[in-house]
Amino acid sequence: MTATPPRRPSLDGIRVLDLSRVLAGPWCTMILADLGAEVIKIENPKGGDDTRKWGPPYAAGEAAYYLAANRNKQSVAVNIATPEGQAIIRGLALQCDVLVENYKLGGLDKYGLDYASLSADHPGLIYCSISGYGRTGPRAAEPGYDYVIQAEAGLMSFTGEVEGAPMKAGVAVADLFTGMAAAQAILAAIIAQKRDGLGQHIDMALYDCQLAMLANIGSSVLVSGDEPRRYGNGHPTVVPYQLFKTSDGEVVIAVGNDGQFAHLCNNLLGRPEIAADPRFVTNSDRVVHRVALNDVLVPLIAAKPTHYWLEGLKAAGVPAGAVRSVGTALAAPETAARGMVGKVAHPTAGEVSLIASPLKLSGTPPVTMVAPPLLGEHTQEVLRRFGLAEMALGGNNGSATS
Repeated sequence: MTATPPRRPSLDGIRVLDLSRVLAGPWCTMILADLGAEVIKIENPKGGDDTRKWGPPYAAGEAAYYLAANRNKQSVAVNIATPEGQAIIRGLALQCDVLVENYKLGGLDKYGLDYASLSADHPGLIYCSISGYGRTGPRAAEPGYDYVIQAEAGLMSFTGEVEGAPMKAGVAVADLFTGMAAAQAILAAIIAQKRDGLGQHIDMALYDCQLAMLANIGSSVLVSGDEPRRYGNGHPTVVPYQLFKTSDGEVVIAVGNDGQFAHLCNNLLGRPEIAADPRFVTNSDRVVHRVALNDVLVPLIAAKPTHYWLEGLKAAGVPAGAVRSVGTALAAPETAARGMVGKVAHPTAGEVSLIASPLKLSGTPPVTMVAPPLLGEHTQEVLRRFGLAEMALGGNNGSATS
């Protein structure tokens, strides 16, 4: 019986030119790289991606922030401000399937590296622009920053303690949402390009993506006209679905339906009268009477340790979890079982640990992780392979790559 040859990675053969920096763009291109695309990261020879210095902590001079978003890429150091550098980038772009950039509106036009200029010679090019507010509208020329977008797109208004100040999320969610959405758009454009041979310009805005991710909260405002309140660690429309203090810590209890609530009251609390109380029978009842229900539940849950609740809730079929530190989560058995942390060889730091791709494909899984590149690590090799090495040596004594 002939063995079936291994399948190539999903995006094997796709070339991506990455002119982005910081997080949204690099997150997008890292997803594509994980899926097998060849991602060539263009960086300024004098410092490279800003996040290389966004620390501490550092691993042999490379900030952990940079390491988080740049695995499986190649770094080419090119000075885009020089004519030689512009010619090199154009030469690369004309041989790539996808270009991703996050310059301010018009920032690449002066270099002849805008979509109109490149697509005139490469109509199959998929060109993804990532910005704060998109390429149309009254704020198109403004830069975009995750923190500002979280504030302006409404997320902070309903995040935080009930009587506290508006609060941002703990990670740059607007950037990350946009990076993931940009990758989705690029994958759709690749399918379309394979069908009809034509590329297109993708216009991704942090603001748009954060609005889209308001999800049920945004929908509730459109339906009711009422602004959402802050519920701290509670949920606006599901009760009880919140953090509770125990006798030795905290536990998150996420009751998703009336049956689970009955199990909580009957089997674990030993208080069936709570589930039978007309104020608490249905989730809608509990939302209306959340304060009264918390007055009952809070002291009961605070009377016993966290492990008691975790074991009992699991046995009762009620979703619950402990509040872990990041380090505890990264070292958890289920993290190892899913292969979500891996070690890679780094050219200057020795061995470094990275969080892996969450994508699990049975036939074409993500590629084996390779460490984020050093600044300009692949410049000469890539330029030789693309037939551009002589161009790098021309001009003002190699000014294009220095």
